[in-house]
This record gives sequence, C-alpha cells and structure tokens, in this order.
Amino acid sequence: MGEPSFGEQGGRLTYGSYLRLGDLLAAQVPESEPPAHDELLFITIHQVYELWFKLILAELTDARDRMLAGETYLPRLRLERCLTVQRVLANQVDVIDTMTPQDFLEFRTKLAPASGFQSVQFREIEFLSGLKDPGFPARFRGLRQDERERLSARLAEASLWDGFLAVLRQAGFEVGLAADRFAAYATIAHDRGRYGALWDLAEAMLAHDQSWALWRARHVLMAERQIGTKAGTGGSAGGAYLRSRVELRFYPELWELRSLL
Repeated sequence: MGEPSFGEQGGRLTYGSYLRLGDLLAAQVPESEPPAHDELLFITIHQVYELWFKLILAELTDARDRMLAGETYLPRLRLERCLTVQRVLANQVDVIDTMTPQDFLEFRTKLAPASGFQSVQFREIEFLSGLKDPGFPARFRGLRQDERERLSARLAEASLWDGFLAVLRQAGFEVGLAADRFAAYATIAHDRGRYGALWDLAEAMLAHDQSWALWRARHVLMAERQIGTKAGTGGSAGGAYLRSRVELRFYPELWELRSLL
C-alpha cells in the first residue's frame, strides 16, 4: 500500500465528498410557503443539536463501557469532552433568541405535532446517563421501529451510573446498599491522595449532570421568551412541562454527598 497522497492532484476524496455536504446542506427544507425567513434558522439549529447529540451519545457510551471494565482515566476524558459540547449546546440557545416571537409565529403552526419532546437522541442521552423512564416510548408519536428499538435498548442496558458503581466495586468498595455507597463516597472524598482518580471521575459525572440541568433551564427561558405559556407543538404543556424537568438529576447521590462532607 502506497503512501497517502496529499494535495489536490489526483485526489480521490474531497472536503465536500468526505463530509457529504451535498446531503447535509440539502436537509434544511422549510415547511412554510413562501418560506418564512427564520424557519431556516430554526431548522438549522435543531439539526446541529442532533449532530452534537450523536457525538455525545458516542462519547458517553464509550465512557460507560470503559467504566464497566474498571477504567477511570478515559471515561473522565470522554465526560470532559461531553461537558465542552454541552456548553456549546447551551450557548446555541443565544442564536435562537435572535428570533422574535412574531417571526416564530410565521411558521410555528406548520410544526405541529412535531416537537423537541420527540427527540430520540435526547432521550437516549437521558436514559444512558441514568434518568430512565419506561413510559417515554409509549408517549412518543411517529416513532420508527428502529427508534423504538434504540430507546428500548437504552432502557435495558447499563447506565453511566452502573458503570461508576462497577468502578467502585473494582476498587474494593461495597455498593449494594445506599449506606455502603455513601461510606465509599466519604472515604474517597477524604482520601484524594489515594482515590484521586475515583474522585475526579465522580466530579466529571457531576459536571455532566450539572451541565445538562443548566441546558434544561436555559431551554425553559428560551421557550417562555418565544411562546409564553402556550402549549407546545407536540401537545405538551410547553414551558410548564420544561420547567417541571429542570430539577431532575442524573446522580442524586453525588449531590447529596455535598451535604455530608
């Protein structure tokens, strides 16, 4: 096999063909007729979210798998990468906020019954992170069979929390009862010289949890700025539903630990 040939002469792959830009840039198709100016922004920002969700799922899945095998270093790096992406997700809300409620109303009725509530990848991230709700798939409308299977698989498989407990077991801690786990957390917290890798991994998981909560809160404010107290296009209670999920946590025991230190 010859050396790779760089430069455009005789190249078999281009920037556009590698990234499949033809398909990617043809995917923004407004529903309004004539197209409302801000519908392109709305479609683009949500497609970008789904691309980031795909990356987050890949990173979190690898982190979970490595923790199940007893690793701590690479799972922490994967979580830290996700944290950086999640900051981008929160900042992207600023782009949506450049759209006025009047501009959104020009095409909002075309969206129903589609809704961000139906994002399969978003739910996969929650399930994988440990926030599992078996009732969600039944409430999704228009799921393809492969999407339903993906959600069912995420509900059945180990979560990041399961991976973290596997790491603790590998380090010799008992984790069967809540009292055992809190004893383990206290030992780790008070002996970071010995258990620094475990503490850092727990902190990376907490940062992932916190960042997702901040994104939820930012999303609530964006929705209320756009539609006030109106119902969501998918039939949810809109801002009220989003606000009800702000206080959810992936790893409540890691938060509770703060009160016990």
